[in-house]
Amino acid sequence: MILTGCSGWSYTDWVDRFYPRELSQRHSDWLRYYATYFRTAEVNSTFYSLPPRGTVDAWISKTRDAGMFEFSLKLPGTITHGKMQSGDMAGIASDFAAFRQNCISPLQDAGRLGAVLVQLPPQFGFTAGNVGVLARTMEAVSMGNVQYAVEFRSRSWLEKGELRGEALDLLGSSDFAAVIVDSPAFPSTAVLTSRAAYVRFHGRNSDIWYGRTDDDDLRINRYDYLYSRGQLEEWVPRIRAIEERSDITRIYFNNHGRAKAAKNAIELMEMLGIEHQHKEIRIMDQSRLGNFI
Repeated sequence: MILTGCSGWSYTDWVDRFYPRELSQRHSDWLRYYATYFRTAEVNSTFYSLPPRGTVDAWISKTRDAGMFEFSLKLPGTITHGKMQSGDMAGIASDFAAFRQNCISPLQDAGRLGAVLVQLPPQFGFTAGNVGVLARTMEAVSMGNVQYAVEFRSRSWLEKGELRGEALDLLGSSDFAAVIVDSPAFPSTAVLTSRAAYVRFHGRNSDIWYGRTDDDDLRINRYDYLYSRGQLEEWVPRIRAIEERSDITRIYFNNHGRAKAAKNAIELMEMLGIEHQHKEIRIMDQSRLGNFI
């Protein structure tokens, strides 16, 4: 099974592109509308702050009529970008307990939980010490009936274009997925370490990713990128191969600028023959003035 969605849904620049204009001031209706087109969403906001239980209950309520729908949650940054750096295992356990209570457990009880994404910072490089910290963190956050995925962002975890054996062995022994990415910052690896595969599309803005832009560049940020049909078609056989080796494959588009994630996610579903509600999304690509897509 393949589930395809976007990394978030609450973007004001999606109005008049994905969200109809009549919803422009009705932000509370955006998730309900999003869930008519996609079966999954990646929640990035949990990285920045712990949502109150009422917010999570609202997510559940707004997708009640959506049939199958799930949320994948990003582990809080206080863990991955904070306490993991100092090896504060007691703090990691405490932060995760709150995350589990407010987010994981209510979604799990409602049948709405996808996977938990552990996104490591670029500064978390490959060392024997960090392998140990990652192993202890995985143990601290692991819940037997929850699926996990780990995204590495330091190339030091690579060896000859693939994740190092230490990383593969660690993830595989705990059934944590190694996230497969399309990104300027990290190569797309191939080895699967879990039957629950996880793929993230970040766009290909290599210049802005590394801070090299022109003064007239009007892209919102490094995720403001539209994949061409040809670029997506290159991924189809690879996703098919992943599907054959997995029980579930989750695919998220993080190139959210101006609803490009929604457009590309729908295009990929069409290419993969996934049943979905079609929507035409016309986008004014403002990376350069006058370039209309």
